[in-house]
Amino acid sequence: MARCTAPVRGHRSASAAAKCPACSGRYGRYSSYGSFSSPSYFSSGSSGVGQRSDGGSGNSTRPRWSPAGSSVAYTPAEVRALTPVRRSVEDRASLLDPRDVFLCHAWDDRGGAAKELHDLLESRGVSVWFSEKDVALGTSLLREIDKGLAKSRVGIVLVTPALLRRLRGEGIADKELSALLARDLLVPIVHNTSYEDLREVSPLLGSRSGLSTVEDTMANVATKLAELVAL
Repeated sequence: MARCTAPVRGHRSASAAAKCPACSGRYGRYSSYGSFSSPSYFSSGSSGVGQRSDGGSGNSTRPRWSPAGSSVAYTPAEVRALTPVRRSVEDRASLLDPRDVFLCHAWDDRGGAAKELHDLLESRGVSVWFSEKDVALGTSLLREIDKGLAKSRVGIVLVTPALLRRLRGEGIADKELSALLARDLLVPIVHNTSYEDLREVSPLLGSRSGLSTVEDTMANVATKLAELVAL
């Protein structure tokens, strides 16, 4: 009996399948052979690079959790970075009284970029743990942060020049990051700085891919986060 020459996960090309003495007569096309399958980063019907959510062309695609007709386009790198976070969001769907997002930010950004991102998220129906509204006067900041982290589906850290300065001083933000980095719950949002600057201060955080306002608007970043946590 002819023996299949395929590796464990299938033939790597149509020509390899055609040359196989066991499979050449059974499968006329490589696509019907059912060999290698890619991770479920992309939505059904999307071919990855070159597919835009608006139907145009370009280096973008739509992830499986993004609804049809979404107004934002994702790069393949963003989809790969956000997929583990999405899995964690789904795993934590049963949390009681959850917040969708825990917003980690520098104190200096509380009335600027952090407030802007908070407002954009809430306008899209995302519930946000934000220290400016969730820590009452006279309560322990660290204790409230612990509570906020425990009941949030995902954590986002707004990486700004102010945050980089705070991380060098190992302040409250550094403690928040330590808890978030221990799980697949962290999405860095790089704003008015770069990943190169971040890696100089925090190589571990800098190794996490996320979203950047250098490549997109803050409004689009908020839309992507809203789609990420929607259940």
